[in-house]
Amino acid sequence: MAVDIDGTLTPRDSAFLEAREGAAQALATYVRKGYTIVYLSARVPLLQQGLPDWLRRHEFPDGPLHVAQSAGDRTQVDRFKADVLRVYVRRGWRLAFAYGDSSTDFQAYAEAGFRPEQVYAIRRRSDPNCQPGVYILCLGGWTEHLPEIERMLAPACRA
Repeated sequence: MAVDIDGTLTPRDSAFLEAREGAAQALATYVRKGYTIVYLSARVPLLQQGLPDWLRRHEFPDGPLHVAQSAGDRTQVDRFKADVLRVYVRRGWRLAFAYGDSSTDFQAYAEAGFRPEQVYAIRRRSDPNCQPGVYILCLGGWTEHLPEIERMLAPACRA
């Protein structure tokens, strides 16, 4: 399971210290069902160092964390995220679900092989709509999605 951090686990990109209500519980549900969470971020280097602690402090489940390593990664976010996810596919992982808040997230997920019905958009706080892209559903937040996650998840291998 792939998830963007800023704007997806936080209310918007600039609210990087705050966690969205229900986000940690939603990801914990995935882990409880056997999924692995792959965290993705194109956050600037100055703010990357605190990410592992931020995830722990807000009780997000453990999972590999991938952050942009170069200016090129941060300017071509879709390519960076798609490349990371393609490595998992080559290692035999089955990509099951993905969450994001930006067009670059949705482009990356499509390039990595996610089908539209596997991708969920999270609307940024104060935005009336989700960002453009291909996804099955535009969510206002994680809390409203928790019952659906419980219903739709069958136990999985690594994903």
